[in-house]
Amino acid sequence: MSIALNLNTIKSTLPENVTLVAVSKTKPVSDLMQAYEAGQRIFGENKIQEMTDKWEEMPKDIQWHMIGHVQSNKVKFMAPFVSLIHGVDSLKLLQEINKQASKNNRIIDCLLQIYIAEEESKFGLDENELNELLSSSEFKEMKNIRILGLMGMATFTDDQNQIKKEFTHLKSIFDSIQTIENENLQLNTISMGMSGDYQLAIDCGSTMVRIGSSIFGGR
Repeated sequence: MSIALNLNTIKSTLPENVTLVAVSKTKPVSDLMQAYEAGQRIFGENKIQEMTDKWEEMPKDIQWHMIGHVQSNKVKFMAPFVSLIHGVDSLKLLQEINKQASKNNRIIDCLLQIYIAEEESKFGLDENELNELLSSSEFKEMKNIRILGLMGMATFTDDQNQIKKEFTHLKSIFDSIQTIENENLQLNTISMGMSGDYQLAIDCGSTMVRIGSSIFGGR
């Protein structure tokens, strides 16, 4: 299996406005370096410790995306280098990211995770919680975070209609918050779609896809 070939095959199917996050969690640095040498610069990890170890070992022009669920007490470990945090699902977590970004003299880009699936296991804000967060005075005063958009994960199902409905719902929420003005809001990203459903996600308006197994193979 050629990681470079897989990567280039997928890239050839992506529109120019869609960013590919290579989901490299659990994969060894040697695999990531194959993707790196094929031109990939954005990698997604779901464990902060693993991401930090790889960051220390690998070239410094890589953008590291935290795609897993984030515990507030771990934010400090990735605050010096993380490029984008996908799964921000509470004001409390956002406050901690803002605090740690400030300590590192950085502005950290984030996506707010929206709960769109029909599964209890997924994290995320609902529409009301999203609007509450964005209109809160605490949010408006944060100077060290920047919200680039929304992230959502569809239900794990073969029902394409249901997945499409969930992706379309996320896009409509994204469209609905475009009118909110704040210095720490720069809405340009909808992160939805993984190896199994990224084409459908792109059709529904995704601008960022998270693809792992189709690049690096199964676990």
